[in-house]
Amino acid sequence: MAIDLNFRRAAVRTLLNDVGCYVLCDLNGVPMYVGQSTDGIRSRVNRHLTSARSDIIANRQIDVWEIAFVWAFPVIERDAIAPLENALFHAFHPKSALMNGKFPPKPAANFKLPKPAQIVQVMSDAEIAEKLDPASRLPRQAEHYSQIVGHFLAVKNSKEIAGAIHAHFERLSRYHNELLSLADDFDGVP
Repeated sequence: MAIDLNFRRAAVRTLLNDVGCYVLCDLNGVPMYVGQSTDGIRSRVNRHLTSARSDIIANRQIDVWEIAFVWAFPVIERDAIAPLENALFHAFHPKSALMNGKFPPKPAANFKLPKPAQIVQVMSDAEIAEKLDPASRLPRQAEHYSQIVGHFLAVKNSKEIAGAIHAHFERLSRYHNELLSLADDFDGVP
């Protein structure tokens, strides 16, 4: 299933456009990427989702096909953006490897992580349901994994891309197991 661009555009228009941080989440609502914006969350997320001037898209670190939810964390003071981004990264990365590629400094021990001010679903329920099918999701992830490895080898050999490769491999393994769980009486032994 192709991305329903009309649904996505309408959903993105509802996002806050304050400065702050945002989290791009997959079909299951699992964080994939934590970012920041000094020109407005809506504007920055829109650039990610349309692949316009987005390094994480250009470097194949993230596949927009998987992005179904956006969490917005606006801030009042620009000085609060970097500490918030650091805290969000360190809160989510241990649970499921993020595709940021870089490891920001840990937040201060007393940093209180806020709840998102807004959660916007940028993919229709029908599209999410169809894409959650392991028969669609695993081949897509395998293709994307292959592309990012190729990019790493031919274009940009960096620790940032290596981190994204690791995150994609974890997802590939997870989707692989989901597909195999559909097999009757499969116990992993031929």
